[in-house]
Amino acid sequence: MIAGVEEPVGTRVPVTPGNPGDVPGPFFHRTRATLAVGDEPVPGRGSDSQAGRVTDHVHSAALVDTAARGAEPATAPAGDRHRGHVHVVEPLGPFEDDPNVTDERFPGNPARSHRTRSPLRVGEVEDWEGHAPEAVEGMLASLARPREQGLDVIED
Repeated sequence: MIAGVEEPVGTRVPVTPGNPGDVPGPFFHRTRATLAVGDEPVPGRGSDSQAGRVTDHVHSAALVDTAARGAEPATAPAGDRHRGHVHVVEPLGPFEDDPNVTDERFPGNPARSHRTRSPLRVGEVEDWEGHAPEAVEGMLASLARPREQGLDVIED
């Protein structure tokens, strides 16, 4: 369960590029990069989640906590120890539920996580609450387990 969000399974219509549904914003994007207001992250850049991987999508979430949960571990592949960045973003094209955290893993998309092949327009969220160091270590460990088993953790 993410930050008290509860959505009955089976009543939600999945968000797809052809069926955007009514997803209320604001939307948040997490990254280890320092972006400026007006920047537009696009697919085809290096992944924050997996060293050496090029992204096919740009990710966002309609919950700041979801973005924060991604921002902190995102700094680890580069050996960074800052907490990453969370930006308010505006999707500039169609988006869909992120299959990495939707339905098969977390029915109903409680993280309200999405992805797009279109750019996002950026604004900064300066004041987001980070997680305790042991929580970040737990997040990193949960990302490492599938990789140790030879499983890819990002579905493109």
